Amino acid sequence: MYTFLYNILLAFAATFLLPYYGAKIVVTGKYRKSIGPKFGFAAPQEGEDMKGIPRIWVHAVSVGEVTAAAPIVAALRERFPLAAIVLSTSTETGQEMARKTIKGATAFIYFPLDIPFVIRRVLNRVRPDIVIPVETEVWPNFIRLCGERGVKVMMVNGRLSPRSFRRYRKTRFFWKETLRRIDEIGAISETDAGRFRALGADPARVRIMGNAKYDSLAARAEPALRDEIAGKLNIPSGAQAFVAGSTHEGEERIVLSVWRRLLVAYPDLLLILVPRHVERGGEVLRILREEGFSDCIAMSEIVQGKRRGDERIVVVDIIGELFRVYSLATVVYCGGSLVPKGGQNILEPASWGKVVLYGPSMEDFVDEKESLEAAGAGIQVAGEEELFEGIQPLMKDPRSREARGEAGKAVVASNRGASGRYAEMVADALTGKTSERKRDNRL
Repeated sequence: MYTFLYNILLAFAATFLLPYYGAKIVVTGKYRKSIGPKFGFAAPQEGEDMKGIPRIWVHAVSVGEVTAAAPIVAALRERFPLAAIVLSTSTETGQEMARKTIKGATAFIYFPLDIPFVIRRVLNRVRPDIVIPVETEVWPNFIRLCGERGVKVMMVNGRLSPRSFRRYRKTRFFWKETLRRIDEIGAISETDAGRFRALGADPARVRIMGNAKYDSLAARAEPALRDEIAGKLNIPSGAQAFVAGSTHEGEERIVLSVWRRLLVAYPDLLLILVPRHVERGGEVLRILREEGFSDCIAMSEIVQGKRRGDERIVVVDIIGELFRVYSLATVVYCGGSLVPKGGQNILEPASWGKVVLYGPSMEDFVDEKESLEAAGAGIQVAGEEELFEGIQPLMKDPRSREARGEAGKAVVASNRGASGRYAEMVADALTGKTSERKRDNRL
């Protein structure tokens, strides 16, 4: 009954959403690359003839989930060197990020829309033994059809923010059935595990496994990456920079006002702005001009061959560069937090030994926030004035700043190991299944 109701609502929603997204594709070009594959068309050629035992499908919605998926895919590749590992994303930015950062995948695809005939088409091409959604991806038709085919579904790095939990809880009667069909849920923390149980997941199938993002970030924070991005942006060693990462609309003007005030004492302080959505790069450049700043350069211009000279502001409008850019920071503000967006990943700058400042909207990163604050490497501010006051002592006392940053870096390093535990969980689930597939002539 719930499945029937869901599909009726899905069809009803499609009558409104398809014209909207169709117009957006025509006018802006957004979703043009992904819309066909999401309907099951144009499956990647490299995926159709893949030979491997077992066949593993890892799904990461967008950029944040790709960060968590990367070390899990690496651990799976190490454990299953001959496996076919398909990595899917829902967004085009996630797809671009995945192709740049995940080297262990055999093929990359877009996740299908939750429409039965579309799902069947894609399952017929991928033919997975197991599907591994990263973080919280709960698609009723997809999970049901996997179960009907005997394909295991195992959630890894499972998390439910307070906002998501409240939303799911309102329709718990519906999600309970879908969650019960998931073979195992590996949750980041006891808080997340408790929320899954409260929504109806089988308690026996929920395990606390940790956050794989710690593994990804700790492993990637290498001096060579810093040297590479410093060379690209023509930033000399010892230069001071204020990096504002993952900013949303409304935050850039706050950051600009704070930076303008800091210039009084630190006239050589660079500003690097990284909007959360790179398509906002043009909008951010417009804001800079409106605020009277003309000495700025976009990273897309640098990639096209222009060299940064005297420009004091860099706008990073290229996907996949934020992590490296954080390595250049003297001080960091992490966005999505002075506006009600739930925060962004503060572990990225912390893994480089940076003290991180952020606003009060950190609902999606509560555990990370508490860990960094306990180490003295995280500072919550309420607005522009507190952001300015929070940065000043960090600028004035580099020894204290570095010590606090190293404490945050230690927090990231001490929480490593989750990706190996997730790979072990998958290996346990595949026991017996692999031997059956070895006898299958399709391989």
